[in-house]
Amino acid sequence: MSLTDLIAETLHAIAANKVRSALTVLGIVVGIASVIGMLSIGRGSQASITASISSVGADLLTVMPAAGGGFAPGARMSASSVKSLTIEDAEAIASLAPVRIVAPVAQSQGQVIAGKTNANATLIGTTPAYAEAQNLVVASGSFLAEQNERRASQVAVLGSTLATDLFGEGVDPVGRTIRSGSMILTIIGVLEEKGASGFSNVDSSMIVPFSTLQRYVTSDEHVGSIIVRATSQGDVDAAKAAIEALLLSRHGITDSSAADFRIMSMQDILQTASSVTGIMTALLAAIAGISLVVGGVGIMNMMLTTVTERTREIGLRKALGADSGAISAQFLAESIALTFAGGVIGILAGWGIGAIAGRFLGITAIVTVDAVLLAAGVCAFIGVAFGYYPARRAARLSPIEALRYQ
Repeated sequence: MSLTDLIAETLHAIAANKVRSALTVLGIVVGIASVIGMLSIGRGSQASITASISSVGADLLTVMPAAGGGFAPGARMSASSVKSLTIEDAEAIASLAPVRIVAPVAQSQGQVIAGKTNANATLIGTTPAYAEAQNLVVASGSFLAEQNERRASQVAVLGSTLATDLFGEGVDPVGRTIRSGSMILTIIGVLEEKGASGFSNVDSSMIVPFSTLQRYVTSDEHVGSIIVRATSQGDVDAAKAAIEALLLSRHGITDSSAADFRIMSMQDILQTASSVTGIMTALLAAIAGISLVVGGVGIMNMMLTTVTERTREIGLRKALGADSGAISAQFLAESIALTFAGGVIGILAGWGIGAIAGRFLGITAIVTVDAVLLAAGVCAFIGVAFGYYPARRAARLSPIEALRYQ
């Protein structure tokens, strides 16, 4: 049988059972679309997280309190309750050679009131260096100044979202006053929208001088974290080692495993996030891949039914001289054709599903060439693997028994 005859016979056989063929193709479409869609969403999420973390800067380090190893069994403190870092620690870190910027940070939750409007916000107490440390851009007004820190001035810089919540869209609140607890604050600046990055969302925060937050809110000399920027991305490891040695010495700790602080770099966070999202993407693809197996079983079931229905046809062909190879090729071609059709439609559908879902999730779904090649390879495998047994079964039928089949 020539290739042209094989293709013609394949199309004729598929068209003879349109509903059954369509349902069989649908099983493959669902499987392939699920795999493509899940992979595109997973990789889009991974890219979004990576971009968010990278926007903070690869030269950024965050020093945070941690539960040390010196507590008695049963009395070990959680990291969130440890207070081990002070403003003096931050000043000492600033003197290290591999360090370019240091900004101590203390945080508290509070209600901010502007006239008859109020909003819950994160109050960030820090120094003027915080703007450069976090790559913040002032949309109107100015950021904190050194004199604000020295005088514990009751001034505030608002994140873009908080400013809109308090004063409305398009209103410049610079110069107005707001209240938070016992503080009557004058707004000196509003930040451009930044989005969530690192461990906080500056857009929904109010930034005040560290000394102001310490005097009027926390009454605590400790800081929640210390933001550090190394002199360059290549100096991150050197800065991390220098900070660790300095703080161990200042805190009188000889065993680094008992340190009451921990240092995290954006590179560490990025690697962890990439690893987690990669695992989740693979897991989603594996779950979606189950539907491909179901679709393959559907193809095998259809082909076995087709072999049974066309037993007399097979016997007639063999009686007229068709060999086992031609019969096997005929049914295998039908299986591959159904799988190919389902694969093409599934890839297009998966692309669309990823784009639509990504829009709802606020990410850009990414369909990569390797995902398409994977789907195409799986389609080819399913077509051959699940079509081989029915094809061989048809080829092995005895022409005499096939002609007698009722």
